[in-house]
Amino acid sequence: MINNYKTIGIKIFKHKEPFLLECEASLTELEIAYCTYGKLNSAKDNVVWVCHALTANADAKDWWDGLIGEGKIFDPKKYFIVCANMLGSCYGATTPKSINPDSGKPYGRDFPLITIKDIVGSHKILRKQLNIKGIEVLIGGSMGGQQVLEWAIQEPKLFKKIIPIATNAKHSPWAIAFNESQRMALEADPTFGTDAPNAGHKGLEAARSIAMLSYRHYVTYDKSQQDTLSKLEDYRASSYQKYQGIKLRKRFEPLAYYSLSKGMDSQDVGRGRGGIKKALKKIKAKTLVISINTDVLFPPLEQKLIAKHIKNAKYKIVKSNYGHDGFLIEYEQLGKIIGKFLKAD
Repeated sequence: MINNYKTIGIKIFKHKEPFLLECEASLTELEIAYCTYGKLNSAKDNVVWVCHALTANADAKDWWDGLIGEGKIFDPKKYFIVCANMLGSCYGATTPKSINPDSGKPYGRDFPLITIKDIVGSHKILRKQLNIKGIEVLIGGSMGGQQVLEWAIQEPKLFKKIIPIATNAKHSPWAIAFNESQRMALEADPTFGTDAPNAGHKGLEAARSIAMLSYRHYVTYDKSQQDTLSKLEDYRASSYQKYQGIKLRKRFEPLAYYSLSKGMDSQDVGRGRGGIKKALKKIKAKTLVISINTDVLFPPLEQKLIAKHIKNAKYKIVKSNYGHDGFLIEYEQLGKIIGKFLKAD
């Protein structure tokens, strides 16, 4: 993880006070994994806060190294870069695998609903713990972008610039349907949520296979999974889906995946605020909204809506053959777009 710049590494912050959730349940305490790079300046405001997506982790350099690192757009020699793990994730945050103090056993299927507002609430606690006074840039893609919008609405004076990428202000019926299909795949695994060895693993593999169809695009598969010879079975696309399922299963927890997908579905910045338009108008930060042209999960029309209702927001689109996953791949385009935005003070 150390690569020619100072990293403090991943740490765990334990918040020893009750945390009230939007669903009106509460957690007795919180664990929040986080990672920082660089050094906080004397004004405590040279901060880039990265909000990660569904199955990522607090080490943003690990999964967004095209944007974060020495000589890159977000250089730790200039910025103090922070990324915190989402509540519900299995990479160091409070999760369904955490011990429920009421029972002395893991929460399991009884883990309460964690919403985007709750995740942002945990970020706010960590921000105060780190003694951060202002945030220069708040950035995130997909579920990370959902957090960006929610936080910028809650604390509009905290941020100088925000960059929501390939995200939405309210999760669409289309996207919810994809997530529900994945949860159905998990629930179809009879071991899901049990104490059985490898519980939920087959369900998670199937869920990830479904997800890949929303993360990529027809063109992606057409260019990368075509069979060179005519055949009746054992297609490249088939083996690719299985590979992706196994790959995630080896690094992620089924219950965490289930919980986080519900959190993504909860996205609606207009809830309790008089609707999406009124909510977005609360954002005061300079805003750059970015789309991926082939994104079928968070299509560009959703980012255009965001940009339309944030005062003086800029809107840019990235061309990619990789669909929604373009925000994790198209570093050259993203770097140019974001770099120009950051210099336009």
